[in-house]
Amino acid sequence: MKPFAYKRAIDTADAVRLGAENGSSFIAGGTNIVDLMKEDIASPTTLVDISRLDLKTITSTANGGVSIGALAKNTDTANHQRIRTSYPLLTKAILAGASPQIRNMATNGGNLMQRPRCTYFYDVSMPCNKRVKGSGCAAINGLNKYSAIFGWSDSCVAVNPSDMSVALMALDAVVKVREASGKIRTIRFADFHRLPMNTPDIETSLKKGELIVAIELPVPRFATNYQYLKLRDRASYAFALVSIAAAFELKNGVISDARIALGGVAHKPWRAIEAEAFLKGKRPSDENFANAGELAIRGAKPLSGNAYKIKLARNGVKRALTDALNMGGTVAK
Repeated sequence: MKPFAYKRAIDTADAVRLGAENGSSFIAGGTNIVDLMKEDIASPTTLVDISRLDLKTITSTANGGVSIGALAKNTDTANHQRIRTSYPLLTKAILAGASPQIRNMATNGGNLMQRPRCTYFYDVSMPCNKRVKGSGCAAINGLNKYSAIFGWSDSCVAVNPSDMSVALMALDAVVKVREASGKIRTIRFADFHRLPMNTPDIETSLKKGELIVAIELPVPRFATNYQYLKLRDRASYAFALVSIAAAFELKNGVISDARIALGGVAHKPWRAIEAEAFLKGKRPSDENFANAGELAIRGAKPLSGNAYKIKLARNGVKRALTDALNMGGTVAK
């Protein structure tokens, strides 16, 4: 780990000012940035500690939704009564991620800012355009079992590792950000993370120094028929090979609206818009759920080692929708 300065922000205005300085990075729970620094993948000259800022509350919004503080811990968010009852899909996704110890430290804002868990990104002896722009992407023709099947480019095939973000994508969340001017900017969750294109080192829509202050969810929906399904190599403490956040609303036995988002398949949570549109107006059935699975993987482009993700995603969507219907998406304890 290289030497660095440490500064503690006294309020959000101070945090934004310090964060805009060259070479600075925010630290809250520290569950990702510290690991990156230990491996010499990230080398900030200054760490700006925002952990003591007043951004930990979870409150109702004027429009009947909920505002989740960026510094609220993952565990506190998942177990908050309002989240468990009104947005249980989010609770289930959070509890599927990491370990209890990490969830007790990790913050919501930090969860959104996680760096990809690509083998080559973490191996400083190998080329990686995220670490050294223009050096190449070793995963394209290398070990790409865990890489993307959607939205990848010749510059990067890494995937977003966040479980929480998959649920937030399905729930139409927005991210509230404080700009350097002091104004609060709203970013649709669908626009928050970026596809790699020719700039894989730019992973979000945040500008230098901008600070996530809250995540807002709209009026509660999808609290009855929902499921977060995480498919992985082992039952715990593993990142998703493919994950599915699926939810729908029923009126008179017909699906009036549906949400399907996939994790582990792209550089950002991947929304299956075509599959959602297909389900609207349909009755829940094995056939319709299977067709939704087929539509969810349309356009997938597997690499040499991850074609299995297509079948996993297709069957996973059907299973998640079936679970949502039959089980009501039981919240994990």
